[in-house]
Amino acid sequence: MTRVAVVQSGSVPFDPGATATKAVGLVEEAAGLGAEVVVFPEAYLGTYPKGLTFGSPVGRRTEAGRSEYQRYADGAVRLDGPEVALVAQAAAQAGVFVVLGVIERDGGTLYCTVAFIDATGAVVGHHRKLMPTAAERLIWGAGDGSTLPVLDSPAGRIGAVICWENYMPLLRQAMYARGVELYCAPTVDDRDVWQHTMVHVALEGRCFVLAACQFLRLADCPADYATAIEPGPDGVLIRGGSVIVDPLGEVLAGPVYGQEAILVADVDLDRKTRSHLDFDAVGHYARPDVFELLVDDRPRRPVTFRSHTQC
Repeated sequence: MTRVAVVQSGSVPFDPGATATKAVGLVEEAAGLGAEVVVFPEAYLGTYPKGLTFGSPVGRRTEAGRSEYQRYADGAVRLDGPEVALVAQAAAQAGVFVVLGVIERDGGTLYCTVAFIDATGAVVGHHRKLMPTAAERLIWGAGDGSTLPVLDSPAGRIGAVICWENYMPLLRQAMYARGVELYCAPTVDDRDVWQHTMVHVALEGRCFVLAACQFLRLADCPADYATAIEPGPDGVLIRGGSVIVDPLGEVLAGPVYGQEAILVADVDLDRKTRSHLDFDAVGHYARPDVFELLVDDRPRRPVTFRSHTQC
């Protein structure tokens, strides 16, 4: 039996240093609750720009929008940068495994990424969102099949599927085939119907689902933060809805709305074993004589240099 934690919290928008410091406190708080695995929301370190348009109607870009993007890009981080290192140090000191949503900067492109940090403080893997949703495609690049890890953690085999990637059936199947036991779903989807998705994934994958959503108010954003949407009650931009679900669809913690929170639950992998009595999506229920999935996990590099040796 291992305790896991899901953090429902908001970034300090466009300030990765302050957000990293906030994350350190939350790692320490979750560890104080007995958690050995701590999951943060999508785009936590680097900001989810809810409601921003970046001055980009179809067929046109504006200088104001480019300036808005500049601020956003300046708030992104590198996986080997000081902000991730600060959280990694906290993970090592607390002895916990951290799943951290970041906006990653690599060259001239930003990615919505999850970093996996083990209890020694090492970044042991990462996952880049394969399919940014709707307007996210303007500001984020798409990951490739080389960043779909399922790793060992104190509570079991762990992987992450980000927000609406959870509506990609083949991606879910690939994660199940890799033996995911703790299926992390960092998100900013705060709709009521998201809860149905999380329960479905738990039942389909016969896995524990740890869904971490941000809670963010307009008052927590810079004074010049412009949005194309009307905030909800009390100026809420993202209202939460974090939840932990077991392999038979039982909700163990949450959902919580309207506040920052840390949800905890005790994970017993025997629950997963018992759940497979009647269903295994990649085993006796798979019908490989009818269906087949090919996953290409080779890195896809836009530029490859080959050395030339002169005779």
